[in-house]
Amino acid sequence: MKIGYFLSSEEYPPAELLAQARAAERAGFEALWISDHYHPWIDAQGQSPFVWSMIGALSQASRLPVTTAVTCPTVRIHPAVLAQAAATSAVLHSGRFVLGVGSGEALNEHILGDPWPQAGIRLEMLEEAIEVMRKLWRGGFVNHRGRHYQVEHARIYTLPETPPAIYVSAFGPKAVDLAARVGDGFVNTMPDAELVRRFRDQGGGDKPCQAGFKAAYAPTEDEGVRLAYQRWPTEAIPGELLQVLPSPRHFEQAAELVDPEAMRKAFVCGNDPDAHLAKIEAYAKAGFDEVYVANTGPHWQGLLDLYQRDVLPRLR
Repeated sequence: MKIGYFLSSEEYPPAELLAQARAAERAGFEALWISDHYHPWIDAQGQSPFVWSMIGALSQASRLPVTTAVTCPTVRIHPAVLAQAAATSAVLHSGRFVLGVGSGEALNEHILGDPWPQAGIRLEMLEEAIEVMRKLWRGGFVNHRGRHYQVEHARIYTLPETPPAIYVSAFGPKAVDLAARVGDGFVNTMPDAELVRRFRDQGGGDKPCQAGFKAAYAPTEDEGVRLAYQRWPTEAIPGELLQVLPSPRHFEQAAELVDPEAMRKAFVCGNDPDAHLAKIEAYAKAGFDEVYVANTGPHWQGLLDLYQRDVLPRLR
């Protein structure tokens, strides 16, 4: 299993994200995830740098493969523009770039005043957006007249030797079926064997399956729980609220209903390497090929040291 590090754009400023990427590579991590947000989930997280600037900078800071986890190519940015951004990223990273995509959240996508469609329409838009991007990556001038997007006489001149792989994030059956049908891989955050099985059975076959989880490294488990609740109470918000709430203020209101003790289940808290190994094993048993760990709070170097010393050697 490949073990990667998840760069949380919602929580750390650009220079610190680059420092984490360099340190993760030194520690022995094999790849990077990076989140793509316009807003953080709540104001306590406090950051949200433009992911495409970060991906360009990462190409000069690290040689690790990078996956967006995940980009929404449907509302906030037109897929023709994202096709150019992803193509340039793939060139900068010498082909070690994967475009992870999903149907998005209103939190990031509503900012231009566009309607926020229902889930079924968002999946339609995602499938057409993927079609548009792949047309552009084939080279030449492209004209597209679809249900959701139009492209007129557009050509991307800076292209990688091989088009970027597109991994599709999915959490429900319809989305998993879409990922299996049109994706080059599958992205999720839960150690759910049934979702992995459905992806593979519906056409995903042996394509890569990526997953990620969050940790709060700290001297004690209780301190980790405190950090997790302070910065990521949204991890325990149930249902579809994550997709439909429009602002950090609304997420803060919803998070008032979250019991701080729920963070013990949502996060790996503290500094116990066995807890991390158990979490990774759960994803391995579910059938995932790659797992990415994110840190919350100020002690990210401690987490990287823990993995270098006590986690990665035992996995290998």
